[in-house]
Amino acid sequence: MPNTVLVGAQWGDEGKGKIIDVLTAEADVVVRYQGGNNAGHTVKVGEEKYVLHLVPSGILRDGKICVLGNGVVIDPAALLQEIDELKERKIKVDDRLFVSDRAHVVFPYHRALDESREAKLSKGEKIGTTKRGIGPSYGEKAARTGLRIGDMVADGFEEKLRSRIKEKNKVLIALESEPLDEESVVADYMAAADRIAPFVSDTLTLLNQAMKDGRSILFEGAQGTMLDIDYGTYPFVTSSNSTAGGACTGTGIAPNKIDRIVAVVKAYTTRVGEGPFPTELLDDSGKMLASRGHEFGATTGRPRRCGWFDAVVARYSAMINGVDYWAITKLDVLDEFESIKICTAYECDGKTYETVPANISVLERCKPVYEEMKGWQTDTSEISNYDDLPTEAKEYVARLLELLGGSLGILSVGPKRESTLRINL
Repeated sequence: MPNTVLVGAQWGDEGKGKIIDVLTAEADVVVRYQGGNNAGHTVKVGEEKYVLHLVPSGILRDGKICVLGNGVVIDPAALLQEIDELKERKIKVDDRLFVSDRAHVVFPYHRALDESREAKLSKGEKIGTTKRGIGPSYGEKAARTGLRIGDMVADGFEEKLRSRIKEKNKVLIALESEPLDEESVVADYMAAADRIAPFVSDTLTLLNQAMKDGRSILFEGAQGTMLDIDYGTYPFVTSSNSTAGGACTGTGIAPNKIDRIVAVVKAYTTRVGEGPFPTELLDDSGKMLASRGHEFGATTGRPRRCGWFDAVVARYSAMINGVDYWAITKLDVLDEFESIKICTAYECDGKTYETVPANISVLERCKPVYEEMKGWQTDTSEISNYDDLPTEAKEYVARLLELLGGSLGILSVGPKRESTLRINL
């Protein structure tokens, strides 16, 4: 398989976990390149359901090498819990999972600061953070004061950790929050360091050597393009580059080694948390999408906001990511709709927008310009051949591709591996 970057082209939750799982069958190495355990990838294998937050979805395929790259921020407690759960379910992890020594660590004080700062914001200012400490950890990385996985497994870690806890406790007290118990945190994370040590590796060298050996790499992004720290709906975004460019900076693989970009979109649009969402539906159609799509966040369980497909967002994602192929998921969720709308542009203050405006106050006022298509009102969830889809369903998919450019690679009509129609990938 060519070296492939897989990204989300909306606000995350597009079904990347399933598509990664499908593509992993042909890849040798799967590497996660950004985000933390604020992401959740759900994969259904037969009747078994797996929700992964840090470990790449490729771990569910026997023999695949999985890597957490330097661009990821890692909560050791969360990672070890996930490893334990996988082992309990008879998934082999040892000698298959490698953790970058350059990845930054999420500590309890990051989570405490995340929660405390969000609590202080007014309703209109709240980001909708998962409170997993991701933002504060990336903040320390940028400020050059963070600790990395390599620090955890080196001499002097305890001294460095104690210094950070004392400093952060002063900040927490200033924010009128409870300080952390220094001894408890140190004991927990010294123990975690011992357990995580066997997984720690120079993944930069590992990945580049894998390519030299002729192995193919699948780069797994978390969140989605509209949550990218630079290109998303700032400030209602995540704290890392969830776009395709993050695959290079988050792993140490050169841009000219990437062969193709695959972007995942739902056949409609969802968003978790705060921030503008032009096609959001607060009516019965929105409720139907949420109900049929089982739209709850894999990490937090929060209900997702639902709306019609936003081609403005997807076109914007195509431009930023350089999309070669599209994976369209959850087409079956639209099976019962008599008519289906597609947002092709925005209108605000008498001006038409063909792309996403950077000014958040403008985007919040944007109204979608819709075109309407006839629904198919036929169950597609058991279809295994594209040609067997209802004519109206094929017309809907064709219209999406016409608006977005690129080719259709995968079409998903259900959560199982078997509910995946391979087109060009």
